[in-house]
Amino acid sequence: MVIDASEVYVKRMNRKTLSISVDGDGNTIVKAPMGMNARDIMAFVNEHEEWIRHRKQEMQASRPDKVLTMAEIRKLGDEAVAYIPGRVRLYAQRMGLKYGRITIKNQRSRWGSCSAKKNLNFNCLLMLCPKEVIDAVVVHELCHLVHMNHSKEFYALVRSVYPEYDHWNGWLKENGPAVMRRMVG
Repeated sequence: MVIDASEVYVKRMNRKTLSISVDGDGNTIVKAPMGMNARDIMAFVNEHEEWIRHRKQEMQASRPDKVLTMAEIRKLGDEAVAYIPGRVRLYAQRMGLKYGRITIKNQRSRWGSCSAKKNLNFNCLLMLCPKEVIDAVVVHELCHLVHMNHSKEFYALVRSVYPEYDHWNGWLKENGPAVMRRMVG
């Protein structure tokens, strides 16, 4: 694949050699001698295409995700209020459990919690995750109504209710930090 010249910023300078870099915004910057023609500059860029693409991918992976605006957080909260209580009701009925209030919060560190008064709290950022992750968190918190710990018995109950729990909890461990960073401004 050939890099389009419109994707490259050329800085002509008093120098004898070409250099290439990728800036913090992912732009390809080429420093070139004053008299060098555009065709030779682009040939140089295309020779280094693999390095450029690799560098852009590295920078994208290390860049924090876009921080959510208050309007976006409110929208996620509204979506969570409309969706999560239904999932709680569904699994609570299957498990034969009663719970207190359900609260949706915009938290920076927790996906959910269960209080001693049997109130359940869920993070609105769950709406940015696959629906299966939401179910995994819902089941996790409901299981705390039976076991207020993370014992073997607790996890046995979680897995009996939601056999895919380990897979989706793994997704959350891997991808959750990037989702959480979107709350931090």
